Amino acid sequence: MDKRISLSRPHLGYKETEFIKEALASNWVAPVGPSVDSFEEDLKAYNKVAHAAVLSSGTAAIHLAMRLLNVKPGDYVLCQSFTFCASANPILYMGAHPVFIDSEKETWNMSPAHLRLAIEDLLAKGIRPKACIPVHLYGIPAKIAEIVNICNEFDIPVVEDAAESLGSTLNGQRTGTFGKLGVYSFNGNKIITTSGGGALVSDDADIIQKARFLATQAKDPAPHYQHSELGYNYRLSNISASIGRGQMLIIEERIAQRRANFERYKAYFDHWQNYGYCIELPTEPEGTFCNRWLTTILVDPEKNKGLTYHDIRLALERDNIESRPLWKPMHLQPLFQKAPFYGDGTSEALFNSGLCLPSSTNMSEEEWGRIFKVLDQLVHRSPKANVSKHATKHVKLGGECRNCMF
Repeated sequence: MDKRISLSRPHLGYKETEFIKEALASNWVAPVGPSVDSFEEDLKAYNKVAHAAVLSSGTAAIHLAMRLLNVKPGDYVLCQSFTFCASANPILYMGAHPVFIDSEKETWNMSPAHLRLAIEDLLAKGIRPKACIPVHLYGIPAKIAEIVNICNEFDIPVVEDAAESLGSTLNGQRTGTFGKLGVYSFNGNKIITTSGGGALVSDDADIIQKARFLATQAKDPAPHYQHSELGYNYRLSNISASIGRGQMLIIEERIAQRRANFERYKAYFDHWQNYGYCIELPTEPEGTFCNRWLTTILVDPEKNKGLTYHDIRLALERDNIESRPLWKPMHLQPLFQKAPFYGDGTSEALFNSGLCLPSSTNMSEEEWGRIFKVLDQLVHRSPKANVSKHATKHVKLGGECRNCMF
């Protein structure tokens, strides 16, 4: 069998090895060091945010955010339902109750209308939400300005889950910088990686200083080990931060490559319309710039001669090509079956028709050819109608693809 094509694999640049060698030569291999400081400075400069703390994961960042906002057992925290479980699990870590908010159709992210409905309903019941966690899913910015305004109206701090959207913007402002706190992830499948890692950012100096304290086991200033608060081992290692420094040098290139992947798929699926199919790709709403972390599609069987996303996934899998259904909404997960939910079924409909396609920035032409060959076979095209060879002539780093305009 051919080598597996992964959904989103790491892609190193040209300086990571040099930075790692520097760290090893200086013996800075512990969870602090010059690369940690430099990586934080890089993140602050790139996102135009005042303070940053790099951590062991994005999940750790959300967990710390819950601590920093004084979320306690029995509290209620608003959370986007259409997301990965890491957005919601830290609410349970604190012994609090998640309240899930459905998506709106334009961005697939938290619906401001259902958010307001949830807040007003909870307040009428004597419940004041302690925090709100919207997510920028698949790199598409949520209607975050509207969400923040609603939460400010009710004095609810926003923890912005930008784990998938580093580099995306709304009206020129980076995602992760609108709320009280912002969260990024550097897991192996993200836009940039530190192998595993994350970050917490804010314009509030005190809150990031406290985050660093809690992330290093909450050690009191004393000549001996003394602890007055519960802490965690959440700081990123200097070695991992060295990788992050190298990745930050090529982040714009990686974003351009992800966007080129999206445009290549879009050009390919646009041609399916000539054969009576209609595969939908998410738009880029006005005022937004999407990093296109993963290219996703919606497959309505009624518009595609009975073809489903499941048919596509299985066909790709038979050729050892990874794809993945969209996130199963949290309010449908067994773990959260008792949690309140406010919505109209939008996220469930997305889950029932959506698929993530291979989106690595270092896929070869041979791999692209394998993907398109499988897709060609699904629609039973004749050799003359096969577009896979044409679709391999693609954008290198963004912009219009002159060879893919059917």
